Parts: sequence; structure tokens; C-alpha cells
Amino acid sequence: MRKNIPGRQFLPPLPPHATEPLPEQMAWANEGSSPFPVLVLKTGHYALSHGGLGIIRSLGMLGAPVFSIVEDRLAPTALCRYLTGTFVWDTGDLPRPQLLEGLAKIGRQLKLPTVLIPTDDGGAMLIAEEALTLQRWFLFPKLRSDLPRNLVDKSHLHTLCKQLGVPCPQAISPVTISEVHEFIETAAFPVVVKPSKPWLNPKIKPSIVSSPHALLDLYRRSEAQLPANLLIQEYIRDGEDWLFNGYSDANSKCLAGFTGRKLRCYPPRLGTATLCRSVTNQALLEQAEALVKAVSYAGIMDIDYRFDKRDGQYKLLDFNPRIGTQFRSFEDSESIDVARALYRDLTGQSVRRSPQIDGRVLVVEPYDFLSSIHDVLRRELSVTDWWRSFKGAREFAWFRRSDPRPFIVIWIRLAIACGGKAVRFLHFLFRRSEAEGRITRRAPLG
Repeated sequence: MRKNIPGRQFLPPLPPHATEPLPEQMAWANEGSSPFPVLVLKTGHYALSHGGLGIIRSLGMLGAPVFSIVEDRLAPTALCRYLTGTFVWDTGDLPRPQLLEGLAKIGRQLKLPTVLIPTDDGGAMLIAEEALTLQRWFLFPKLRSDLPRNLVDKSHLHTLCKQLGVPCPQAISPVTISEVHEFIETAAFPVVVKPSKPWLNPKIKPSIVSSPHALLDLYRRSEAQLPANLLIQEYIRDGEDWLFNGYSDANSKCLAGFTGRKLRCYPPRLGTATLCRSVTNQALLEQAEALVKAVSYAGIMDIDYRFDKRDGQYKLLDFNPRIGTQFRSFEDSESIDVARALYRDLTGQSVRRSPQIDGRVLVVEPYDFLSSIHDVLRRELSVTDWWRSFKGAREFAWFRRSDPRPFIVIWIRLAIACGGKAVRFLHFLFRRSEAEGRITRRAPLG
């Protein structure tokens, strides 16, 4: 039976400054920064995600006491040396009253006002919609309660872009199969198909569909599961994938803003970034910050764009109202990333905007290996270009010389997961072969 009440599980204390003084930590200490605790909030099942680990290292290395919600004690993030403590609590699929009850217990245990940072859309929506309850214990940006949900909803976001004149790919959100047939008559394939409301955890995942027949089949399967939850979007060929990561204050003024290229992703072409490079793009900065101001957004944001070479426009694909998994690609000349900007702003410290550092590269080791193999085998990436893609100041999502345990554990858990899949696949083949053998033996002679 699922435990609905989180328990506080502390790792052995290991303050980072006990073994290696960090210049940036000393700099913040000299500024008199308050040691407000931080809670990394997750509301889904993804124990092997590196986004939370990035927050823990970024703020923990600066002396902030960082706590995290984890599914189990052997989650890679739970073994990070910069983590003060964990709350072992499987929040996936819990109803909202139980989530609020659990967060209230955590808030009372931590006692001090705690900076709350969500790593998923569900957490961002929860904080905005339950702000009056959560503000008793937690610090977070205040914004209109319905805004995160409207931004996460792909259909609503597309409508909003049209209203504001923000460039975006052509798209429809069909509610009947006749609308799909009508779309097919003028559509250029392939097209991108994604769930409009991803927080509902649909079985249909974002994919590139190459034919009308495949699109109709996907629509029928989606309707059988969750009606009217599909966005069919134009696929921009030969485009460039760009990212905007930023933090805006209560007045929707961006105190930190960064742009960069998404060079590889997994699954290929449509998945999460596995290799990013920070590149200053003034035109995209201005476009993204104008959007943030137009929707009155406050907090951390992660926005995906695709540059369309046909008309020279950066077209908005997704607006994630929370921290992005690749946020450690970006720092400014004052060593500020979006997590540090949020922490400073919410704890009453000054945030002075500085130019971003170009050429920083974030590598998500396990998945970038798979993505690279895929691209090389399809002759979309040469070995020389693959080697050159790592040029610059590299940061690894999992590996850190001073904090090796998460890197070791992620590979062990991935190996176990792959082994389990292999066993299940072999079992499936054995059962199918056995069934075919029985059918053959029972077949009549002659």
C-alpha cells in the first residue's frame, strides 16, 4: 500500500566546504546571504532525471541547505553529496489533497520559509493553483493561478500565440475525425503529433507521423483513451532547435535570460536535450522576454523554439513554466543560473543581470551516447562533427569529480532497466514460439 505521508530521511552530513572551499560559495557568504532551505519538488515518476540533481548541485555548492523529494533511497539524486536531506515519497498519481497534506508536513518539519522549486509541469500547476495554502511554509513566485496550466496546454498555447502575434508552427486540435480528414487534404507530411494536455499522462507520446494512415490510426487510439487531447503540428524541416531559459520577478522583468542551441536530443528529433550549447541570440532574447511580459509570467521558464529557415522566424514550440532539465547549460559572468537567480530574488538578495557565458556545453552522458549512435548510423552526424560538438566549457549532467555517486548509480540503474527489458523481450519471444508450436502440432494433416 502506498505511503501517503512522507518521511524525513537524512543522508550522512557532508558539507561541501569541509573538503574543498568553493570560491563562489565564499563570495555568497561574504554578501551575507541567508541560508534559506530549498525543496526540490517532483510530482511524477522519473527517478533517473538529471534536472533535480542540477538544482541540488547549483544551490548546495553555494551553501544553501537543499532537500529533495525522491521515489526511493537509491535514486541517483538522493546520493548527491550536496544534498542536505531527502523525503522518500512517491508522489506520482497521488490526488491533490494528499499532495498538499504531505507538503504541509514537510513545511512544518523544515520550519523556516523554504524556497520551493518544481521540476515538472504538475508541480508548477500545483504551486500556482494552491498558492494560498502553500505560502504558509514555502517561498515561490506569485502569478495568476491558471497561467501555468494554460501554458502547458499545447492547444491553449497555440491559440495564445495567434492572439499575441507570436510566431509558431501551424497546428490544429481536432475534436472529430472529420477535422483530421480535412487537415490531411492540405497537410505536408511528416507532421508532429503530441498530447495537448501532457499532465494527464496519456499513453500517446510526442511523435513524428509520416503518413495520413498513421495519423488516423494515432488519432483513433488517442480518442479511445482521452478524447480531444491531441495537437497536430506542422513539422519544420531542416530547422534549428533553440532554447530560452530565464527567470522573471513579480513584475515579469527578466532578471536572468539565456539562449542556446539544442544540438542533440533523445529520443532523436523530438525528445529531451542531451547536448546543449549556450549561444547569445539577441533577437531571440528580445522575442522571448516580450512574450514573458505579455503573459505576465513570474518565475523560472524553459521555452523551446525552432528556427524556420523558410521565413527566418523563431517559432515557439513549448512553454514550460518551470525549470528545464538543461538549465545548467547557462550561466552569466557572475556565475548566476536560473536556479540561483530565483533563490536570490525570493530571499531578498539583489540579482544583477550580466551577459551570459557563451560556449558552455551540457552533456547528458547516457542519453547523448544513444543519440550520437543513432545519428552516426543514419549518417546524420560524422565522427569528426561529433567530437567537435563537445568543444567548449563542458559540464556533465551526472558526472562530477567531487560528487561521483550519482554518476555511478545512474549507470547501474540503467543497466538493470535494460536487463529487465531484455528478459521480458526474450520471455515474449519464447511464449510466442511456444504458442506457434502448439498451433502447428494441432493443424490437420493433408
